[in-house]
Amino acid sequence: MSLVHYLPIIIPCLLLHILSGEPAFAKVPALFVFGDSTVDTGNNNFISTLVKSNFAPYGRDLRLANGDGQATGRFSNGRLAVDFISEAFGLPPLVPPYLDPTANISSLITGACFASAGAGYDNATSDIFSVLSVWKQLDYFKEYASKLRSFVGDAKAQETLSEALYIVSMGTNDFLENYYAMPRGHAAQYAAASDYAAYLLGVAESFARALHAVGARKLDLNGLPPMGCLPLERDSRKGACDEEYNSVARSFNAGLQDLVARLDAGGGARVVYGDVYGGVADVVADPAGFGFEAVEVGCCGTTGRFEMGYMCNRASPLTCVDAGKYAFWDAIHPTEHLHRVIAERKMNTTLYVFQ
Repeated sequence: MSLVHYLPIIIPCLLLHILSGEPAFAKVPALFVFGDSTVDTGNNNFISTLVKSNFAPYGRDLRLANGDGQATGRFSNGRLAVDFISEAFGLPPLVPPYLDPTANISSLITGACFASAGAGYDNATSDIFSVLSVWKQLDYFKEYASKLRSFVGDAKAQETLSEALYIVSMGTNDFLENYYAMPRGHAAQYAAASDYAAYLLGVAESFARALHAVGARKLDLNGLPPMGCLPLERDSRKGACDEEYNSVARSFNAGLQDLVARLDAGGGARVVYGDVYGGVADVVADPAGFGFEAVEVGCCGTTGRFEMGYMCNRASPLTCVDAGKYAFWDAIHPTEHLHRVIAERKMNTTLYVFQ
């Protein structure tokens, strides 16, 4: 009997584990995260950049041990999808940022985040905001791996690195903040969005192979969300999604799925495609079905259509009272509620293979 016949049993069980906080699996000893603001758990707090969110009201619903909301540098009102995924694998409920000076190798032994808000596959994208490029993130991971070997020994370190789950999630900034916003920049050499997408996919492949070279054997490459449905990109008058941007996202995702299939078939590693587009698109199409009331605007700010980062601050007079009713926290980033939906979908559709 195929796996499809068992999905009605598997999915409720996995969902129960995530919602209860109980570990769903035991074979992932650590989680390593690379990417942009959707997965950055606070690294930008510790670099010289204007792309930060370590201030209220960001993190206002992040309530764990101390019971109080805390702005940790996550671009949301609470936890991110990677935090929920970490917890679902029986790991800590918050993935620590590698650059946090209070962290040490003993506190990072179950994983670390190397992502940087504003980053992209294109180095030029990261340069726009003076954030960590994808290759700088890799450099920090190599530094981490060296520290891990010194701390636990070569054999144990190799076991951790090979059994860990590696999540890579970026690309949105490359299109929205670089290709479309910087017509005279590096991306200008690509006449069509499809040409630029091909370049980005080449970088994604190089990065995946570089991770494999330093020990990665379980890799989750995430696609783009429906970029045209982000509040910032919707038609300001009609509220409709920008279908050109959504089409570009779908095309990129198709290319990424082909890349994942090739990498996975190459042997030596298990590589899966992380579908972010589908989960967000389903929420946009049927908000009430997922417990949302608003998907066209963000919770934070005045109109919820343009504020993010420093424009989304404590002084924003119209920030919503209950962010759980909103799919987006600011004009581009999901709320904790939407992050949970994304995490549950990924656990139930792809990440279960790492058991």
